Amino acid sequence: MLSILGRRNPEEIGERLRAARSKAGLTQEQVSQELQIARTTLLAIEKGQRRVRPDEFRRLADLYRVSVNTLLRHAAVHVDLVPRFRALAGTDESSKIEAAQLLNNLAAAEVELEQRLGQPLKTNYPPEYTIQSGDIRLQAEDVAMETRHRFGIGQSPVVDVLTLLELEVGMRVFVRPLKSSISGLFIYDDRLGACMLLNEKHPRTRRALTALHEFGHFISVRTAPDVVDLTVSPQSREDRFANLFAVSFMMPAAVVRRKFHEMRQDSGRFSPRHLILLSHYFNVSIEAMCRRLEGIDLLPGGTWDSLKDRGGFPGETVRRELGDRAKEREEAIPPRLWLLAAEAFRRELFDEGQIAQMLSMGRVEVRGMLDDLEVGGNDDLQSAS
Repeated sequence: MLSILGRRNPEEIGERLRAARSKAGLTQEQVSQELQIARTTLLAIEKGQRRVRPDEFRRLADLYRVSVNTLLRHAAVHVDLVPRFRALAGTDESSKIEAAQLLNNLAAAEVELEQRLGQPLKTNYPPEYTIQSGDIRLQAEDVAMETRHRFGIGQSPVVDVLTLLELEVGMRVFVRPLKSSISGLFIYDDRLGACMLLNEKHPRTRRALTALHEFGHFISVRTAPDVVDLTVSPQSREDRFANLFAVSFMMPAAVVRRKFHEMRQDSGRFSPRHLILLSHYFNVSIEAMCRRLEGIDLLPGGTWDSLKDRGGFPGETVRRELGDRAKEREEAIPPRLWLLAAEAFRRELFDEGQIAQMLSMGRVEVRGMLDDLEVGGNDDLQSAS
């Protein structure tokens, strides 16, 4: 494998080594000390001004904890998004950098699978919106409704936000366990497109609003990376727009008002049970629904805080009201990426171990995924009918 080094573009190899070093969190000085080579030599290798020798290449790969095969794969996508996240104010915590690195690896893996299979992701990005002066709430409401109509949703409830963003917009959406304080990350890259990573530990309803927050961020400030940190209140006008856009998209004001008045007219009042049913209708948490009603003046301000002080809504109450409808299936990898990985395995482009490494998963979990997709996976339903 290392024999091909002499035939590869030294600038391409140098860039791959630089990206691998950055992903490993190592500086040039640390690498030069660890491997006892001059920093100027390492700099020349990374710039492609000097060809790396096979023994150096192997030692660098070992130090960066990446396989030689991965570094030399022709279709491998080598990008480094982490520095752009580091540049964000207050984004130097290790948990955020680890999340940014995971997003980097998953997006690069998906693009590599697409290239090998000849199945590029089709994008349908909405036009970028410039936030104007004036009432930002009204702007968010207007853009949310325009976006709904663009997707043909109209005033209907949104059942699956993540699939909508993946299939209708062409965003790369990943769901993996993150630190509890991190709800999601977003970045746009010329090679990868729009990418987001959501916290698998959070409830589905929170993930949906976080995804739409990041989508709102993409619509308004596309080129700037974003981290949704639950410990930090939104400060910028762009963050406030993204929050308001997410709420307006999931719970359009006109529909919320109509449903609210229908429920109150039927029973003469709007009860906690109605709040539970309304939150289920819009596929949001009870808290999000209550705060939305407060925000459009259908419930007095502070209603949710008052309910919370009195004990809120125990899980058993919600289960009793909604029954099996409250159950949900969690998926760590979106369906499209599962299918790409399974097809690449079927064509013997990658083995289980390589797929597990690409998706940052265990081999047992990957084996289970491949087994699940094997049943009837190659049938042509159109020809069978």
